[in-house]
Amino acid sequence: MWPTRLSHKQEQGRQWENMAQAYLERHGLVIIEANFRCKLGEIDLIMRDGATLVFVEVRQRAAGAQVSAAASIGPAKIRRILRASQFYLQGLHRTPPCRIDVVAIDGEHVEWIRNAIEDMA
Repeated sequence: MWPTRLSHKQEQGRQWENMAQAYLERHGLVIIEANFRCKLGEIDLIMRDGATLVFVEVRQRAAGAQVSAAASIGPAKIRRILRASQFYLQGLHRTPPCRIDVVAIDGEHVEWIRNAIEDMA
């Protein structure tokens, strides 16, 4: 199989995800997996914060954008994140405590929103 080449937008997305991963690692989180994909959706980063499994959505917007990075996560995206997270958890022998965080990057400003999506049921 030939390697797929990333589009410019995908390459930029990976750079923002790498930046978010480094930011979270500086705050003590440990990477488990990046860019987890399944038929139900995608999780940008899966990390561990102590005993807690953390699913991370990374969003970026240019400085001065009409909608902030965090506000750009709509109901459909939330459903996809929840479904992909639940799919990932089904593959584990035991379900650990978990949460969904958002790393919102607006221009040069990085905001880490812990437990941004609370409904893990």
